[in-house]
Amino acid sequence: MAARVTPAFRPSSMSTKQPFLKPKNPRLLVIGGSGRLGPLLRQAWSPAFAAAAEPAPENIVWQARRESAFAGQGGPSVVFDPMRDPEAFAAAARACDVIVNLAGVTAGTPEALALNTTLARAALDAADAAGGRPVLLASSAAVYGAGHAGICRETDAPAPLAPYGAAKAAMEEALAGRAGAIWLRIGNVAGADALLGRAAPEGGRVLDILPDGQGPRRSFIGPQALAAALARLVRLAAAGADLPSVLNLSLAGALPMDALLAAAGETWVPRPAPAGVIAQVELDVTRAVDLGLVPETPARAAAVVADLRALQETRA
Repeated sequence: MAARVTPAFRPSSMSTKQPFLKPKNPRLLVIGGSGRLGPLLRQAWSPAFAAAAEPAPENIVWQARRESAFAGQGGPSVVFDPMRDPEAFAAAARACDVIVNLAGVTAGTPEALALNTTLARAALDAADAAGGRPVLLASSAAVYGAGHAGICRETDAPAPLAPYGAAKAAMEEALAGRAGAIWLRIGNVAGADALLGRAAPEGGRVLDILPDGQGPRRSFIGPQALAAALARLVRLAAAGADLPSVLNLSLAGALPMDALLAAAGETWVPRPAPAGVIAQVELDVTRAVDLGLVPETPARAAAVVADLRALQETRA
């Protein structure tokens, strides 16, 4: 069995501005548990791989649209279509204290991408029908685009460049002000991203290199670090903590993509970055640091890769 790797942060490095609350262990409903991110979180929250910096939620129910999605996996699960079965969604919401909505569409036609709004609205409607529940909704750093000098703050106006980012920004705008909604603008999650989460294509990877000799820089977080941050955020939400309606969620700093590939032991073919490549998308994580979700210290490529590799080795 692979050795357990602590996520790339330590409690001693956390900010103390937000006092730790000690609520009951909340019941958590995860919508979209079978997508790219759900299986990573499910593994990171498993008894064999609970994040050391923050205990995993003990009462988690995972939702999917098909029973086969959870074949061979233990733990409670519910099967329903969140867009077509509002009664089942409301019943599941009544049985929980907090909802985490991971369900979404990442590519396709404008009509398909617009379902991000439909799915988020369904989660908020179910929470309302259950008498009110906090809902943590997965948005994306892609809403920021390139208009913020490389540092992206929650107060910045979205300026997405790609259709996916535009769809997430439209989702947030359409549902702005809904009670209980907490929008999580999540950075690149190692293992669920296009760089470390996919095998190299035939012929090898090609990486855009900027004039400074580095690859594009992005905010990253490992799956175990994300699982620990979400576990704490769920407890804070369940306890009625004063949480912002929009929250950047990633490790501090921005990592060059070539540094991540090097840490993973992968090779690539460099090419000059074409016009239009965004040099840097760095999330300002001051709010997340103040809540004790992530450390103030900048991320390291080796630690992010080690976080992911530990899960991959256990799965193998």
